[in-house]
Amino acid sequence: MDALWTAPLLPLLPLLLLPLLMWTSSTFVFYFKKCFYVAWMMCLALLAIPLCVLKSGGRDVENMRLIRSLVRHVKYFLGLRFDVSGWEHLQTEGPYVIISNHQSSLDVLGLMEVLPDRCTMIAKKELIYAGTVGLVCWLGGIVFINRKKTSDAKSVMAEAAKTMLDDQIRLWVFPEGTRNQKGDLLPFKKGAFHLAVAAQAPIIPIVFSSYSNFYLRKEKQFNSGTIRLKILPKIDTKGMTSDDVGALLDTSFNAMLTAFRDTADSVPQSNGILHH
Repeated sequence: MDALWTAPLLPLLPLLLLPLLMWTSSTFVFYFKKCFYVAWMMCLALLAIPLCVLKSGGRDVENMRLIRSLVRHVKYFLGLRFDVSGWEHLQTEGPYVIISNHQSSLDVLGLMEVLPDRCTMIAKKELIYAGTVGLVCWLGGIVFINRKKTSDAKSVMAEAAKTMLDDQIRLWVFPEGTRNQKGDLLPFKKGAFHLAVAAQAPIIPIVFSSYSNFYLRKEKQFNSGTIRLKILPKIDTKGMTSDDVGALLDTSFNAMLTAFRDTADSVPQSNGILHH
C-alpha cells in the first residue's frame, strides 16, 4: 500500500535530488555545468541556423552579430562574470587581427562579450563537424584550418589575408594553437603574425585571466567566478615583411604574458557555493 502512495513521486525524485547534489557535490556541479553548456550551445545553434539564413542568405561574417546576441546570456547560467578593460583599443577602423590566449571552450563566452562587428574567427577544421555548432560556425564565416598540414594552413592564412582586405573584416586567432591551463602561455605559432603582416593589419592582443580560481578540470571544480579580459594597445605592422614575423611574435607574446601575470593578482577569488 505504501508503494502505491509513493509511486507518483518517483518521477519527481531527480528534481528533488538535483538541489542536494548541486549543494553537496563539486564533481556533480562540474559535470552538470559542462553538459548543460554543451547542450545549451547546441540548442542556441539550432535556433541560430535558420535566423542566419534568413538574415544573410547563407555564410556571411555579418551573422556573427546575431550569434553574439544569442550567446551573451549563457554566462549567467554558469555563474560567470566578465570584467573588461581597454575597450578603447578596439575602436580601430578597418581590418585587424585579434590574438588571445586559449584555456577552454569557455573562451567562446568571453569572445562573444567583446567581439567587434565584422569579426570572425580562425578555428581548427574539426569544429565544422560539431553538429549544429559546426554549421552555425560555418554560417558565421569562421575560417577553418587543418592544423596537421602546415602547407594547407599557410594557404588558408594567405587567402584569409586577402579576404580581410577585400571584405574589410577582422579575424580572431588563438596563437597558442591549443587549449592551455598550465598557468602561463604556451609558445605562439606564427600563423597569426604572417596573416597580420600579409594584410598589413594591426594586431590587437586580448588576454583572458586564468580560470584556475573557479574552473579546474583535473579536480572537477566549476564554481562561479570572474574572468578579466584585458584588451591591449594595438601593435602596428605597417611596412613589416615576413622577415619581421619573429620579432612581431616576440613583442606580442611578451606583452600578453605580462598582462596575463598581472591579471592573476587582481582577479577575485571564486564566489561559488563549493570551495574545497
